[in-house]
Amino acid sequence: MPYQLRKNFKLFTLNSNPELAQEIAERLGCELGKSSITRFSDGEVQINIEESVRGDEVYLVQSTSQPGNEHIMELLIMIDALKRASAESINVVIPYYGYARQDRKASSREPITAKLVANMLETSGASRIITMDLHAPQLQGFFDMPVDQLLGGTILADHLHDKALENAIVVAPDNGGLGRARKLADHLDVPIGFIDKRRSRPGQPETVNIVGDIQDKNVIIIVDIVDTAATITLAANVLVENGAKAVYACCTHGVLSGDAIRRIEESALTELVVTNTIHVPAEKRIPKITILSVAPLLAEAIEHVHNEKPVSPLFE
Repeated sequence: MPYQLRKNFKLFTLNSNPELAQEIAERLGCELGKSSITRFSDGEVQINIEESVRGDEVYLVQSTSQPGNEHIMELLIMIDALKRASAESINVVIPYYGYARQDRKASSREPITAKLVANMLETSGASRIITMDLHAPQLQGFFDMPVDQLLGGTILADHLHDKALENAIVVAPDNGGLGRARKLADHLDVPIGFIDKRRSRPGQPETVNIVGDIQDKNVIIIVDIVDTAATITLAANVLVENGAKAVYACCTHGVLSGDAIRRIEESALTELVVTNTIHVPAEKRIPKITILSVAPLLAEAIEHVHNEKPVSPLFE
């Protein structure tokens, strides 16, 4: 059954992930709004909205993925343009919220950039944020507006469930990922383990202990972000060296920066499953990487918000 959208509904996209936005539009049964993004000769962003948005409920899709600073400026400028064009509400769909790892002062004289970005989004005129798998859930408290955080774990779990891996175990690559690993293990009805890494004192080599029975098992690693892929590839290599049959890894956000692709190709990983919250360019789409779409979940969330239906069922 197609979604029911009112006449004042508009969906726009910027440059970070137009393919995902187009897929969301197709799921919703609507057209993407017309706008153009150009650059002045010195690199400044110029945006032109090419249709009326007066009184409209606007949804704007933009991940703050690399180049993150460019995409954040595009987003802020577009929100300002929509506000000045008299849009009734501006709902920002940020599948990947960048700068989320800078959510506290880890040492003296450091910024809390996740809060700064939240402040800028509010100041520019955003009405609501719809996002996925924030690096730390408490980031929702950085905003003084509604924030709906959708979870990619179910999409990943369904894919792994369909693989019907025998003799499987979910392993957290570090102590901090136990909560995420426990949810996946419960969904798949398999045991859980984790890799305990510790260093006796600075400068000493790290000791690695594997907690859980991985011998001759299909091991599944889950994290929220794969950036340089150092953590998951080192974990995969250690697990195989200690008797694992095969190692599968999954995450919501495939940042895949730096030497990530080389590391994945050279590692003991059998498969890395990511979602398309971040656009994966063709040169990074190696056989070991499987990409799942979050468009159905985001489209459903947008429809629930638009038609004033509860979003909580989507979190289950």
